[in-house]
Amino acid sequence: MKTHYYLGWFNNFFPENLGRVLQGDITDRKSLAMICSNPSIYEDDGATERSWLDQAGIMFDEYHLINYRVQKEDAQTIIQNASVIFLLGGNTLKQNGFLMEYELLDSIKKSSAVAMGASAGAMNMSAKWLCSKNFGYKVEMSSVYDGIGLDNFSVLSHFDLENNIALVQSELSLLSEEINIYASNKDCAVRVKGDKIDVLGNVFLISHSKIQKLDETL
Repeated sequence: MKTHYYLGWFNNFFPENLGRVLQGDITDRKSLAMICSNPSIYEDDGATERSWLDQAGIMFDEYHLINYRVQKEDAQTIIQNASVIFLLGGNTLKQNGFLMEYELLDSIKKSSAVAMGASAGAMNMSAKWLCSKNFGYKVEMSSVYDGIGLDNFSVLSHFDLENNIALVQSELSLLSEEINIYASNKDCAVRVKGDKIDVLGNVFLISHSKIQKLDETL
């Protein structure tokens, strides 16, 4: 049963209930593969995301950081052998391009590892996501990008929803006619385990142009 976590951003650490669920889901702790969101900036080392796992008592025998210092073939091998694959937060566009360039999408989809993504990483785990200047991207035209497609929905992660509900609903209306969208702010999580979807924090579902706040289930 495949398990995927679409995370927002945590300024401190994982809430206790999220840490407890992760403890139960991550039983194989041989290898953590972290995929950078800005792979040419080597200071992008995943220290923050790793600290969340450390604080939750989830340690691994091996830690691997995948960026341009790693050869494409080696990156694919690291993914294939990973217990957990963590797509780091940061630059959604650059991470998306890196995943395509290094041909990591199939390796991640075929993996039985627990997959996690924070902010940008969560968006790239999803089937599609909207790149818009209204969401902070430096682009003139809005575009829909394909993600890895671990689950057949879209994600808007780590966005100030509470103060921008009308904007978010308007921007994502067209895409929501085609695919469900889970939108969340920081300190949030969407967990998919098999056919079951659980949420933590302020998570909204946008479907067929309608938006509704989901009840917490984690």
